[in-house]
Formats: sequence, C-alpha cells, structure tokens
Amino acid sequence: MGIPFEDGNFSLFVRGFLGTIELSALSALFALLLGVVLAAFRVSPVPVLRTFGTTWVTVFRNTPLTLMFFAVTFVLPRLDVHISSFTAAVAALSIYTGSFVCEVLRSGINTVPLGQAEAARSLGMGFGQTLGLVVLPQAARAVIAPMGSVFIALPRNSAVAGAFNVFELFSVQKTLTEKGYDIFALFFWLALAYLVISFSVGAVFSALERRTAVVR
Repeated sequence: MGIPFEDGNFSLFVRGFLGTIELSALSALFALLLGVVLAAFRVSPVPVLRTFGTTWVTVFRNTPLTLMFFAVTFVLPRLDVHISSFTAAVAALSIYTGSFVCEVLRSGINTVPLGQAEAARSLGMGFGQTLGLVVLPQAARAVIAPMGSVFIALPRNSAVAGAFNVFELFSVQKTLTEKGYDIFALFFWLALAYLVISFSVGAVFSALERRTAVVR
C-alpha cells in the first residue's frame, strides 16, 4: 500500500511525525510534573490542598479533551492571554493528562505501608521530605505499568491538536486528503506511525518495569 511521497510529501510526513513526538514529549513532561504536585496535594495533611487537588482532578478528568482545546484556544484570548497554538496544545494535553497521572501516583502512594511514613516522621522528616524521599520512590515503582498506559495514550490524544492549527501527524492526513490522495493509504501510514510511537513508549516503560523489578 503506497503513500504519495513525491513533491515534498515525504518531508511533510516526517515533519508531522516529529511534530507529534515533540508535542507528546513536552506534554508528557509537564503532565508528569503537574501530576506529582496534584498527588502531593491529594495526600497532604492540609485540608485546603486536599480539596484543591480533588476538585482539580474531578473537573479535568471528566472534561472532554476537545473541550479543553476549545478553552485554551478561544477562551484564553478573551481573557487577554495570547499564546501560540502549539503552546495551547501542550497546555491542554498537560492539564488533561496530568489529572490521570495524579490518580495513578495516588494509587501507588496508597500501596506504601503507613509505617514507612510514620518511621520517616519519627526521624524528624517533614511531609515534603517524607513524600519525596520515602513514599514517592516506592510508589513510582509500583505504578510503572499503569503510568505507561497513560503515556501510551498521549500521542493518540495529541491528534486533537491537528484541528486547532497545530501541525502534527493528523494534520498531514488533512493536507494530503485535500490534495486528492487516497485516504485509505494515508490512514494506513498514519496508523503505522502512531503504532511506532506507541510501541516505543511501551518499550521504555517495559524496560523500566523490568529494571525496578530487580530492585524490589
């Protein structure tokens, strides 16, 4: 099954492929950072922080991703906040994915025996030290597999950005379809590209899981 790579279309495809990787990688990084902060809030001894974390996760986990894109693309300019389409896409994906990262981490934190935190506090460690030095490292090892599932889904979710002026893989399909190329061939190669990205992310998390299994 061929794809029309003449007339610079191959470079177009490569640019879209790299665009998806860049968008997914940046979104994954910020989602991870946001997820760690939210997870800390959700297990915090401070009621205000727990309420904030719970509300944030509840709202954004149940908000459709497309609606998130609409919000950052059309609502922010009305609030006199002007950012590029790419930055808006990273923000939408990070906020959306960060909520799922938070819940995965929180489930891992709940698997750590309470005695670990109590022992840390008996040594004079504060909440931040206990969480960062004792609890989170153990929780992270326990949630590698479900965390992998979250980040494997991220590149596929990034396809929504193509409808909001961000050039990535799905944008290539739109561009070449408008040129009259066979849509079935295009979807075949796009699906293959997404599979390559997904299998690569899965391989990284599988390697991490094997390595941490030895540590355990």
